[in-house]
Amino acid sequence: MTLENKLNITDSTELARMEEKISKKKAVELFENGYLDNYKAGTFEMLTAIHKYLFGEIYDFAGKVRDVNMAKGNFRFAPVMYLQAAIENVEKMPQSTFDEIVEKYVEMNIAHPFREGNGRSTRIWLDLILKKELNKVVDWKTICWQWKEAQLKILKLNIF
Repeated sequence: MTLENKLNITDSTELARMEEKISKKKAVELFENGYLDNYKAGTFEMLTAIHKYLFGEIYDFAGKVRDVNMAKGNFRFAPVMYLQAAIENVEKMPQSTFDEIVEKYVEMNIAHPFREGNGRSTRIWLDLILKKELNKVVDWKTICWQWKEAQLKILKLNIF
């Protein structure tokens, strides 16, 4: 089943291809045009702005908190009825050390606030927190597949 989209694409493979193409282009623009300069790193407001910018041409729900329950494999993300509280709790988490930042990122990933595009949006969000707090960034090209694999293992083990 393909998510309803502004591109009127009904084939899931084609939608995934267009999503990737558009969101990559938009991600580059985010860093070139200063769109995020007025947002505070680590806030849900910033994450929402990132999501809306990346996916606004594709989905009506871009930048909006999901209203459906979601799971990946056997792992269930935060239920809708607790999602707003989960987001508020994550936003309050400290972010001054590497461990605190990673924990905050993991918790936001577990909340999974959006219907689609959580990974791409939260990776940019994470980079901006790391840059602001520690003056570091992640080279996602070198670790992306390993990162996803590790996240799936963690979710399957229900460590958090």
